[in-house]
Amino acid sequence: MRFKVSIIGAGHVGETTALRIVEKGNAYVVLLDVVKGMPEGKALDMAESAPVGGFDSRIIGSDNYETTKDSDVVVITAGIPRKPGMSRDELLDTNFRIVKEVTEKVCSVSPNCIIIVVSNPLDAMTYTALKVSGFSRERVIGMAGILDSARFRSFVSWELNVSVENIHAFVLGGHGDSMVPLPRYTTVAGVPITELLDDETIEKIVQRTRKAGGEIVSLLKEGSAYYAPSAAVAEMVDAIINDRKKILPCSYYLQGEYGFKDVYLGVPVKLGANGVEEVFEIELNKDEKESLTKSANAVKELIEKLDRQL
Repeated sequence: MRFKVSIIGAGHVGETTALRIVEKGNAYVVLLDVVKGMPEGKALDMAESAPVGGFDSRIIGSDNYETTKDSDVVVITAGIPRKPGMSRDELLDTNFRIVKEVTEKVCSVSPNCIIIVVSNPLDAMTYTALKVSGFSRERVIGMAGILDSARFRSFVSWELNVSVENIHAFVLGGHGDSMVPLPRYTTVAGVPITELLDDETIEKIVQRTRKAGGEIVSLLKEGSAYYAPSAAVAEMVDAIINDRKKILPCSYYLQGEYGFKDVYLGVPVKLGANGVEEVFEIELNKDEKESLTKSANAVKELIEKLDRQL
């Protein structure tokens, strides 16, 4: 296989992401976890599905970081999941320690990789990976906006009874309750949903999008979402290793874009072989700017806590 993708953390998100990537057939995948035997077992099970699934890409499981050496892309899913009633912010201290250690280890064996962070609280954990790795910001990206936009698109689709393929949406800001869905830029076959739905319905969809992760956590009772997050990660990996130049909303370290500096926020970017190759700045009205500023401030609070430990 031409490309090597390592996934750190073989929980639900990690294992599902691994399966999605190998089924596409364009990368050799390493699934790593500290629990000895577990990633090997899951990888073996996936590998044995290849004749039925019709893919020839290899996947192995391991608890040794040496097996991830010279990865092109490293996906970090390691960390504890949210529990019912737990906010993403409450995950900060525990997952900071985990992501810091993981980043140090993967960078020591794959100094040229691109890192995609999935661990929560996502924007803060992506910042951790950036600072610990010492990589350029183009190579350390958070998975957030694709997932949040997918949820937004799903809810609009159900409301209007139209195909999700006809719906395009942008959700900006931090990955949390302060995220900023943009109805003005959400379209159905090119028509803004502001012309198709009343304000009350749109607001309900916006609020459900913001609370979508928590809704799933409360229903599952144990654990959190993984099917939709893994689909979002797989799309990012595909865009990078195949140099697709795809415009996708991702968490990115802003240095003046949208008027913000030194903070990770979800914004539309061009993803290709070099990671983030361009930021697309769309025009925001006053209310949208205020909402994005509120979201940025929430992320900055977490970053300030991390700066004391970095």
